[in-house]
Amino acid sequence: MSEETAVKPAETSPIASGTALIATIATLGRYEGQSITLRGWLYNLRESGKLLFPIFRDGTGTVQGVAHVKSVPAEVFEALKGLTQESSVIVTGKVRADKRAPGGYELDVENIEVVQRVPESDPFPISLKEHGVDFLMEHRHLWVRTPRQSAILRIRAEIMRAAAEYFDTNGFIRTDPPILTPAACEGTSTLFPVDYFGDPAFLTQSGQLYIESTALALGRVYSFGPTFRAEKSKTRRHLTEFWMIEPEVAYCDLDELMTLAENFLSHIVQSVVKNRATELETIGRDAKKLEAITPPFPRLRYDEAARMLNEAHAKGELENLFEYGNDFGSPDETWLSSQFDRPVMVHRYPAAVKAFYMEPDPVEPKYALCLDVLAPEGYGEVIGGSQRVSSYELLKSRIESHNLPLEAFQWYLDLRRYGSVPHAGFGMGIERVVAWVCGLDHVRETIPFARMLHRMYP
Repeated sequence: MSEETAVKPAETSPIASGTALIATIATLGRYEGQSITLRGWLYNLRESGKLLFPIFRDGTGTVQGVAHVKSVPAEVFEALKGLTQESSVIVTGKVRADKRAPGGYELDVENIEVVQRVPESDPFPISLKEHGVDFLMEHRHLWVRTPRQSAILRIRAEIMRAAAEYFDTNGFIRTDPPILTPAACEGTSTLFPVDYFGDPAFLTQSGQLYIESTALALGRVYSFGPTFRAEKSKTRRHLTEFWMIEPEVAYCDLDELMTLAENFLSHIVQSVVKNRATELETIGRDAKKLEAITPPFPRLRYDEAARMLNEAHAKGELENLFEYGNDFGSPDETWLSSQFDRPVMVHRYPAAVKAFYMEPDPVEPKYALCLDVLAPEGYGEVIGGSQRVSSYELLKSRIESHNLPLEAFQWYLDLRRYGSVPHAGFGMGIERVVAWVCGLDHVRETIPFARMLHRMYP
């Protein structure tokens, strides 16, 4: 194989194999009327008299094959007829346009090589019938092969690609914070402790504190990696291990941060609409709702949002009266976000319910210069951020008032000793965005292997 062939994926440069080209299902439209070879698996098989209709998958999509008893060699027909679900195969056939077919193409089968046949005595456990959630989660390593789950993971990949693309093309430098940390960022009650050669350490809750330091070195930075929260929560929005992308910007205030958040989130959603239309159709997602996600987003002060919640309670739309001064719970966020056709940005929460590092509003110090971005259709918070405390004295007093170990934050205080400036940033949880963009009921389907309360297998 030449160097040129080796570095190009099959999607852009199919490889000659005998008289046929090795291609992928995603690119069949390029080869109408030509014989190509697919390497994949049997997803399903239907029989109708002397016709066989195998459905193949290869990781890029699915395609229906057609084989008539008289159109293929007898041994090919027999190999197909006895094939079991998820047997791995190399199939050759001619690409034929068919408007009735998913994807617009079918494959007239010419030859098949069975790489591994799943025995009938031990069939693939996930059949096309309905299965319970517990069963599917126990078999997540196999469930991801189904068209719907595969489509969700492709959309997830597009969201992650577009998120990094936005920052990479807008002057941000990616800097990677540590996963092992000596102290808390988001509160000591949700830490996973680790024994670090006899010293206490924790799995990171956020890269924010560390990328504040790289922002003061490089100006505009972001981090992208796994984070961990030991929350004993069973809600549909919570995972104990999830992925966060976090920008941090020097000389940035809250208003500039909100503009960054709406432009960033809009870029991600429109990239999915543009590049993953087939997957959105596969999972039954209404793309028109996503097409509406463009700036500007509505902006609400906390006070206004609290008033709306209590008016909703008075009308019987919300069960509980919202207690002013509290942070919003999931029912509150769900109702607020369902009132808009695009994300809504709620800002200036009471400082007392927010993290120690958030800058107080200079006009009304009881409020923090922070924001939450709530996704529409009831999906709630997908982004949380703030302008950071820039004063050494204030930050030190905040650390002490939150009963955090001052010695563990000396390096963080140094950022205020030496050239402190106004700066701001936010974190976006990938899984919550995937859930919203895909229209999923639960975050457990948004990541290849979900880690939740009482779930560590597989």
